[in-house]
Amino acid sequence: MLNVFTLDKGRLSGRLLQEEIDSAADLAGVQPIWVDLEDPTAEEIGWIAGRFGLHIPGNIVDDDLEESARFYEEDNGELHIRSDFLIDDDVTPRNVRVAFILHNNVLFSVHAEDLPVFRLLRLRARRIPALIEDAKDVLLKLYDADAEYSADALEGIYDALEQVSARVLKQDVDDAAAGEALTAIAKEEDLNGRIRRNVMDTRRAVSFMMRSRMLNAEQFEEARQILRDIDSLDSHTAFLFDKINFLMDATVGFININQNKIIKIFSVASVALLPPTLIASIYGMNFQHMPELQQPWGYPFALALMVASVAAPLLYFRRKGWMR
Repeated sequence: MLNVFTLDKGRLSGRLLQEEIDSAADLAGVQPIWVDLEDPTAEEIGWIAGRFGLHIPGNIVDDDLEESARFYEEDNGELHIRSDFLIDDDVTPRNVRVAFILHNNVLFSVHAEDLPVFRLLRLRARRIPALIEDAKDVLLKLYDADAEYSADALEGIYDALEQVSARVLKQDVDDAAAGEALTAIAKEEDLNGRIRRNVMDTRRAVSFMMRSRMLNAEQFEEARQILRDIDSLDSHTAFLFDKINFLMDATVGFININQNKIIKIFSVASVALLPPTLIASIYGMNFQHMPELQQPWGYPFALALMVASVAAPLLYFRRKGWMR
């Protein structure tokens, strides 16, 4: 998919306008500020090469690139940045690699799937005048929206962990509930780690833009504000990691308590059965002179003695509270 945006020069200047591009001729008739390629076809990449003279390699968003190749500037002035953007959905939260190329004051972005941050910026840029002035503004606004999206995802983790806390810390937790809690905690831990990775990557990209001296004074200050926002997100992710570890330890502790209760029941049962086992062993010995064996009341006497030997320790354990 090829999304092409031009800058409104009219009364509402600074607002992005999306152009309908169905052919190379349509692309030749516009002067875009941002060209967004979402899972582009070979034909669409050919349109870009013919219109702008920009070669986009097929592996531009591959994950096996050298880390040093994620931020660099070509001799011809092209700026290349590869960044990760978060997708927080209910199925599989993930980080998606996006390749940016700043070429002749046009920002080109290449990615494999639709991203919430890109949708958010497109919505804002269509409605808010004076939001965008050039292609570098588009890139900065994307990173700003990415930090905001990560903050919203962190709030979602807060809410999810509060629900887990209510189940784990305020109710009797059986093994089934503890298992569900561990699953929920593991899911939030994975998302928190992805957010931390995402904001770390955003920090590196914004810092590279600041070091490259490509930003004017206003854009430089905006980049510094983005970094301050990211610093605050770092402290939140660290707090959430601590909370996640606490809840996980508490949940595992409840599982151990439940297991200990089962082991205690078996221990009490084994101790209670030791006296009747001893009595049965005594009367099972083959000695000739055992007067009870010759009496008619011998058998019921032995049974009654074994029952009493079981009841006595059970009553004692119950009085001590060891059977609760």
